[in-house]
Amino acid sequence: MSNQIFETLKDLPIPLQGPQCVLHKHELLICGSWKESASIKLLYCLLDLIVMGKNKHTFVMKYVSIWDNILNKSNELNNYNEWIPFTDNKNHPIIIGRDNDKYVGVRAVIGGINNNLLFITYLPTNISVFDLNTFQFIKHDTLPAKNYIEYHCFVSKSENEQKNKQNYQMLLFCKKAGLSIEYDEDKNTFQFRQIHVYKDITRLRYAYVCINDVILFFGGYSWINNELIISKSVHKYSIRENKWMTFQDTLSSPLFACIAILSEEDNNIHIIGGVDDKTEVLTHIKTKVRVWDHSQLSMKEIKFAIQYLIRTLKIKLGWINDFDQIIINTIDEMNFALK
Repeated sequence: MSNQIFETLKDLPIPLQGPQCVLHKHELLICGSWKESASIKLLYCLLDLIVMGKNKHTFVMKYVSIWDNILNKSNELNNYNEWIPFTDNKNHPIIIGRDNDKYVGVRAVIGGINNNLLFITYLPTNISVFDLNTFQFIKHDTLPAKNYIEYHCFVSKSENEQKNKQNYQMLLFCKKAGLSIEYDEDKNTFQFRQIHVYKDITRLRYAYVCINDVILFFGGYSWINNELIISKSVHKYSIRENKWMTFQDTLSSPLFACIAILSEEDNNIHIIGGVDDKTEVLTHIKTKVRVWDHSQLSMKEIKFAIQYLIRTLKIKLGWINDFDQIIINTIDEMNFALK
């Protein structure tokens, strides 16, 4: 029964361990993996199409959809769909990295008042801030974690959860470390607060996705008594309530080193690549966000629900207070085909 909530899509052309992926309009762009890449070996994909390589190279791509007729594009799009060095306004190469730092299992988010700050967390317990306007590191600090920070969950709080624009808030989970991180942009300082970590999520290389107030975790692995244990569990962390939840529904098989990404238009979560209990897989599956959190609905689903209410209740079109909640409650009750 649990497998039915995941829809299996066409297999990937090659197995991908630890792939990175970004959403571009209606396309999922898989940028690389631990072992395979169409261009270079990548360890992390950040911004829309900027990447950091393990040798501290930084590249950028001007992407044009391969489904469009590229031949009809302007001549201005030279070097499209190719990785080229990331440069400043004077065409000087920009390297996002320091000589002695290790960026294996690195994670990063974009934030700040003007959305120009790149926050990077990496081995062993480092956090850095890179200004994308000045192309300079402006802050380095040490995370108050007792374990190494690698292959972890690092997300920014949604706009609704941010207390103010000056203090940018993020969350980090890695093994037994759970941190609420607040960066004061005026003072250029960090504040850290410990967060309880659910014992069953103290593993590595799970897929995760942050949706408004909720973080969902899929799979992952851990070592118990020198034995590799691969999980197929799905967990949820509520940021607002500071609560963990384990679902009865699971992945169809144990999986780690995969990636999860949200398609906001239809509220589907895509899970791509990874390793099961035997080998690397060609996995590409998707699941509806509302399966894991009923309050999360796409605009398409909301419109469908409104049409259903109008049709079944024979009410006149018009908006009333708390109509969003009525829609959510109605969807739970009527169990109609939104799949």
